[in-house]
Amino acid sequence: MSPFEALAEPNRRRILDLLRGGERPAGELVDALAISQPGVSKHLKLLREAGLVRMRADGQRRLYSLEPDGLAEMDAWLASYRHFWTRRLAALEDHLEREQ
Repeated sequence: MSPFEALAEPNRRRILDLLRGGERPAGELVDALAISQPGVSKHLKLLREAGLVRMRADGQRRLYSLEPDGLAEMDAWLASYRHFWTRRLAALEDHLEREQ
């Protein structure tokens, strides 16, 4: 699964949002998402396979965090689109200023 396919699912985006604050145990993600433990585990597995999340074992606990390399790859791809929108928004700003 590609990172973009992984992010197509809302619960996986919510998991990434939760992990922005730092490493979290799987149980805490289950509580925050209000979906079943098997469901969260499936989403975490897909996010790991897509290279967006990493897991660290700490005894019986599994701790999850963001994977910077996977996110950097996505950011690099999106950079050209940011340039596209930056130009368009700058043109809109110029137009609005001329209208005033």
